Formats: sequence, C-alpha cells, structure tokens
Amino acid sequence: MTAVPRRRDPAGPPDPRTGELPQAVEPPQTLQTPQAVQPPRQRSALALVESPVQLLNLLEWAHAEGGDLTRHTVAVLPPRDPMGRGQLLRMASMARDEGLALRWCEPRAAAAGPLRTLAELAPALAKAECLVIGDPFSRMVQALLPLSRARDLVVVDDGTATMEFVALMTDGRRLVRWHRSGRGRGGLVDTAFAPVARYARRRLTARAGRAVELFTALPVTAPPGVVTRVNHLAWTRERFGPPTVRDSADVIGTSLVETGVVDRERYLAAVAGIARLNGATRYFAHRRENGDKLRELAARTGLEIVRPDLPLELIARRGPIGARMLSFPSTVVHTLPAALAGTGVQIEVCDVEPSWLTAAASPRAHGFLTSVNQAARARHGLRAVRTARPPFPDLPDSPFQAVPS
Repeated sequence: MTAVPRRRDPAGPPDPRTGELPQAVEPPQTLQTPQAVQPPRQRSALALVESPVQLLNLLEWAHAEGGDLTRHTVAVLPPRDPMGRGQLLRMASMARDEGLALRWCEPRAAAAGPLRTLAELAPALAKAECLVIGDPFSRMVQALLPLSRARDLVVVDDGTATMEFVALMTDGRRLVRWHRSGRGRGGLVDTAFAPVARYARRRLTARAGRAVELFTALPVTAPPGVVTRVNHLAWTRERFGPPTVRDSADVIGTSLVETGVVDRERYLAAVAGIARLNGATRYFAHRRENGDKLRELAARTGLEIVRPDLPLELIARRGPIGARMLSFPSTVVHTLPAALAGTGVQIEVCDVEPSWLTAAASPRAHGFLTSVNQAARARHGLRAVRTARPPFPDLPDSPFQAVPS
C-alpha cells in the first residue's frame, strides 16, 4: 500500500500579482518527552498469622515488597501453648518496630473467641486488597477466608506444611495436614469442617481476577497459575549476625512425639545416640515439646536444653551457634542454609526410621518426612547425621556414616 503524504497547509493567501501560493510550512512539531517509568503499585495487605515463624516470614515478605511497611496490618491469632505465645509476643514487638500495624486477637481464649474474632476482623477483611496467610490448613484461617474480597492472596511459609499444601493443591485433594490419620475424633472434626475446607481450597486457587502468590524458602513447584517468589531470608540476615560459631555440635529438636507421629522412647534413644556419636552439647527445643520429655532427655544425655525465645533462624543468626547443627526433618533444614550462608556452619539431617512411627501415625507420615530431608540434600548438599544402626545379632552396636543421597 502506498503511503499518503501528510497535507501541508499553505503559509498564507495567494500573491495578488502572481497568484502563487507561498511556500508551505510544516505545522509545528510537539516535542514528545519520554514518559516517566511509574513505580510498581504498592499493595496494602492484611495478614493473618498464628505462629512466630509465620510472623517472621511475613516480615520477610514485607521487606521483599519494599516501600513503607506501615501500610500493612497484621492480625495476630495466637496459639494456646505458652512457648508459642511468648515467641509470638517477641516477634510482634519486632514487627511493630519495623512499622507494621498489629491487632492482637484471641480466637482460642474462650468458647465465644472464634465468633468474636470473626466479627472483629470482618470489616478489615472486606476492605483488604491483599490478604496474606501463613497456614492454609488452619480452621480459623479457613473460616475467615469467606469474609475476604481481596484480589491478591499471598501464602507465606508455616513450616513444611507449605510442601504438603502445594502437593494437595496440585493434585486437587482436600487440605488435610500430613500427620493426621483421619481416624478418631480428629477425623470426625475434619469431616464436619469439610465444606469450609472445600471453599478454602477454591479460594486458594488462582483464576481470572484473583492472583495467588507463594512466598517460600522451600523447593516447591507451585500449582498452575500460582506465582512463586523465593524467600531468601534477606531481612533476617540484614538485622542479625553474623553469629559467633563454636567448635561444637547442636541438636535441633522436633515436636513429632507431641503430634503423635514418632514414639517417645524411640525418639529419646535416637537423640541420645546422635548426641553421643557427634559430641553434641546443646539441644534446641521445639516450642511445642513437652517439658517432662525435655527433662528426661537432659537426664539421659547430659545435653543442655535451650528453649528459644524466637524462631531458630533468628537465634542461629544471632549466635553463638555450633559449627554443626543436627536436625530431624523440619523446615529449618531448608531455611538455616540460607540464614547461615557464609558463616561456615554445617547443617546435617537425620532421617526418621519407619520403626520409630507410632501405630496412630498417618500412612503418609514416613514418605512426607523422608521427602523433606531428600529435598534438603538435593538443594543444599546437606550431609547425613552420624547415627547408630540397630545392633546385628552377635555384633555390638557400631557407628556408621550414612551416605548422602
């Protein structure tokens, strides 16, 4: 197609003597200045957090978002256990110092607590443009989701539950925690709550007009439509450390006994063997671990029991910390390598043997726990903890070094 030249307007009327038109003049050009690049829109978020680790990961998310943190509001829904509440209070103080606005709710304080919390948070949930949650399995969070009209929904880590959440969402299965067997009273409650859980699953599914984001330090492949952002624990590394590193080994505890997954006696024997063979001197207790169990553990092993007042990522970064940290399957085998990068601290993992599981453990328990450690070995090159094999007939116990996968 031939381009049509732009018409040039004459500069004035014809010359009365010659009848010629004066030379045409191009119309003045308007100079186009480059448009300024607009900064990305800063979202204002409402966050629902129930544990110290969730609040830590919310801080990491807000730090990664950038901008003025005062635009975010955090509704804290504390647990019942005293250690969890204590850690959450300290994390809440840090979050407030960073500029986050906090609302402390008590949904578990009394029978009317859940309804009172629903009423308190309903207006904020209806107005929030972005909703951040830490535990998609939480019945309290699932009950609050129908009140939200947020177009953006963000899930931050709450332990290894993120891995199970992603797997269940990808496969289209119900949102049931990996350690629940589905038997007994818990199974009946799950059944009664199933309609709410089904709605939560739909709400957590990305679709047109609704964005879902996963902010995680774990090696997961998000379900279709879900955006993944890596949590590098940048806020933690900026605010704390580097730590003083001691020439010793520390054992990282777990609440697998308290959740009914691992037999108490098997666990105590395993920790005693690990401490003896690796020269461990301290045991960092999980916030849910039972006091009687910890006292027996100290008496058997001589380990110094440390009950952290903050999430372990912050405690380790603050120091002092052992040069080797020995852990059972846990979130920390994925977060500590990032938090302690460049410090020389070595994280080692100990698998849970099938014989340690209780009769009440979920059929999925062993496979899930194994996958947590396998993923950490593959991603971070972690070594296996030096442990002890069960005795062979007519042979004494002997230490061995498990070969990393």
